Amino acid sequence: MGENSNSEKVEAAVKYFRNPYSCAQAVYAAFAKNPSDEKLAYYKANSGGRCEGGFCGALFAARDFVPEKNRALLDEYFAKNAGALKCREIKTVAKTPCADCVKFAAQGVEKFAQ
Repeated sequence: MGENSNSEKVEAAVKYFRNPYSCAQAVYAAFAKNPSDEKLAYYKANSGGRCEGGFCGALFAARDFVPEKNRALLDEYFAKNAGALKCREIKTVAKTPCADCVKFAAQGVEKFAQ
């Protein structure tokens, strides 16, 4: 799979964003085997820079699908593409659109989930 190609799950995450989900919910819904209302509420509460440390919600959700040993690689990939790890910096300094952050987080899950 090439750097710019999108799988069905990446495309689903981008499609779910704001239709009807937040950034974190979109990534969760695309990769969860059986999405639950409880988890959707959890990810909604951790969207838009509201998770601990102010990190991007899409990245926050993506990290739950990547083994601990690969999370640094995910973070590095995400920061390289989105411009930062924290929501406020992504929005104000890098000016990366949230939909792109959802895409980069989902691509990161696919790259580093094994």
